[in-house]
Amino acid sequence: MPNFKLAIVFVGSFSLLASCGFSLGEENTWDVTQPIETGVTVEATGLVKVVPDAVQFNFSVFAIDASSSGALKRANELASQAREALDKANVDKDEIATQSINIYPEYSYSQDGVQNLVGFRATQSFAVTLRDTTSAGEVVDAVVASVGTDLSIDTLAPILINSKDAAEQARENAIKIAKDKAEDYADLLGVDLGNVISVREFATSGATPQPWLRADLAVGESSKTVVDLGTQEVSVTVEARWAFANGN
Repeated sequence: MPNFKLAIVFVGSFSLLASCGFSLGEENTWDVTQPIETGVTVEATGLVKVVPDAVQFNFSVFAIDASSSGALKRANELASQAREALDKANVDKDEIATQSINIYPEYSYSQDGVQNLVGFRATQSFAVTLRDTTSAGEVVDAVVASVGTDLSIDTLAPILINSKDAAEQARENAIKIAKDKAEDYADLLGVDLGNVISVREFATSGATPQPWLRADLAVGESSKTVVDLGTQEVSVTVEARWAFANGN
């Protein structure tokens, strides 16, 4: 019976060692084989310059009145005038979004620091995407003319909506640059570049939009708003690892 228990313990121990990747050598010594992965990891960024395909136009209308209801009523009227101007300019309603509606008191302060209520200010803010970039300046002028001095432009900037093609090209550029780097390392080390082991992509980014306004210098056009689209950069950064073919 004791010999039977000993045999079970020995067999169990051998199975455990085998499951851990151990092998029995010819001279009854344990040989642990662990493959060593050799290679090079590089990082590269691919860039593509593209012309923006839309203009972001954010503006606010505001009104001041002795009562909050009066201020809101006037702000609503101004907002309606702005919407009408956008409609006449053939801006799709789906491209117009109300960002906020606010009413808050306006105060004046005397020299001795006493606070006096002078009225209420109501504001409505809008975000408009102008996909027809050639007429963006005309749309801005139409909205400003319809509202008058009770309007402020918060943002007017070229934007890139459809970046798919640019991102694909930037990704291709990044991979080419990464492979060139890896091959350079292989040449410097006197080894051959093997298969790619892994690739990781980081977030795609765009550059800061170009300045947005200028006066047209053509005769008779100096009073019109012109939106210069400029170019923006779409970038893709990758981290890639290649093995060395000969394992050196």
